[in-house]
Amino acid sequence: MNGQNKGVTGDEVRIRDACFPKPFSNGLEFNPPVHGTWNIVHIGLQMPEAVQIYVCAKNCMRGVVLTAAEMNASDRFSFVILEEEDMVRGGLDDVTIAGVIDVIRKRIRAGQKPKAVQLFPVCVHHFLGTDYKRMYRILEETFPDIDFYQAYMDPIMQKKGFTPDQKLRRAMFEHFRKEEPEKKTAAILGCDFRIEESSEIIQLLHANGWNVRQIQDCKTYEEFLDLGKAELFISVYPPGLLGTQKAAKTLGRKFLYLPSTFDKEEVREQLEQLRETCGFDTRIALKEQALEEALESLHCKIGDTPIQIDGTAHPRPLGLARLLCEHGMRVEKVYLDAISPEEEKAFLWLKENCPDLTLSAIMHVRKRTYVSGQTDKPKTIAIGQKAAYFADTPHFVNIVQGFGLHGLDGAIRMCRLIEEAFEKEKDTRDIVPRKGLGCESCLW
Repeated sequence: MNGQNKGVTGDEVRIRDACFPKPFSNGLEFNPPVHGTWNIVHIGLQMPEAVQIYVCAKNCMRGVVLTAAEMNASDRFSFVILEEEDMVRGGLDDVTIAGVIDVIRKRIRAGQKPKAVQLFPVCVHHFLGTDYKRMYRILEETFPDIDFYQAYMDPIMQKKGFTPDQKLRRAMFEHFRKEEPEKKTAAILGCDFRIEESSEIIQLLHANGWNVRQIQDCKTYEEFLDLGKAELFISVYPPGLLGTQKAAKTLGRKFLYLPSTFDKEEVREQLEQLRETCGFDTRIALKEQALEEALESLHCKIGDTPIQIDGTAHPRPLGLARLLCEHGMRVEKVYLDAISPEEEKAFLWLKENCPDLTLSAIMHVRKRTYVSGQTDKPKTIAIGQKAAYFADTPHFVNIVQGFGLHGLDGAIRMCRLIEEAFEKEKDTRDIVPRKGLGCESCLW
């Protein structure tokens, strides 16, 4: 069970036999044609009035260009194409600098001077030893009134160190200003979806007279920078933890990591952390009874209908599986490639109490043999798009990356989404190929 084990070579394993935290061994990977999760283009363009500049070869450019176009954001996207001779002859640093300067000057001449530029070098910049400090220094000296953000498009780094996703979220807070904090103001950072006002953490903050800001509130670049004025920085989404924590340390702000969870005790502990950190006198009642009623209603509605859960739907797929299993529901499969350390408690509970639960890899090469269109299949509820794809079911909860669900309030909302998925069919083949669920798209 320990992390020293290599994991099974196949694409599925019963949880009783699974290793923690890597149930599957590394190998050739398959990328299923399910694209609702966000990529670096979607994440970065949350920053209002920012322009993205990618510096890479034509073959790499295709995906990011299409993503920007699908978001109706082509006006905020630019690129510098690298040719083979740029890498063979040396001087990639200077080619990159000259190309970015040219792009920005063209924008200025067209009356489109950016306030912020997210610059994305790529894998080849790593291979050829780019001097990033020099590159950004020259750009900042050339355009002192533009904020440059050090982003990366380097998928070679997905398996080692911080991912491009994490590094971009960290970079997005680099230009928060060192100013006096605004008292009784909290900022929820690093989350792609708005945390609902009905969540316990926001209700507790409001009950004690605090304002809460989120990136989804920001319409201008200045409003985005104002997020950094908050007295308290909160991270609720694991990929956003690195950047939020670093920004809080740099600016001397209070910081809390309050991840979305389906564990009642963990939610209770989070609220106590929030109270102690901010010195709150006022408490709020947990929605435990409302959650129990929602789970009972859900069980009565769906009975023993099999449920499959997608690890890209929520950061805590095993926690969700445990919650549903504890209340008599039949979770038969969870799709994931690795298990978060935050899920060890749920993993051990499921291992003991639901030993036949199947863990199924998402990216294992065997998944390429998936065959759809089977007839006479039992009705199955999928939670998440990739589970819907592999289960080939129209009954699915169409969410990615937590979808802003937080605390017991989020668990209650999840119950409602599962009920809705049970009652109403969706067009799986039309929905799951679309990129960036929740982002503006001309294809939506």
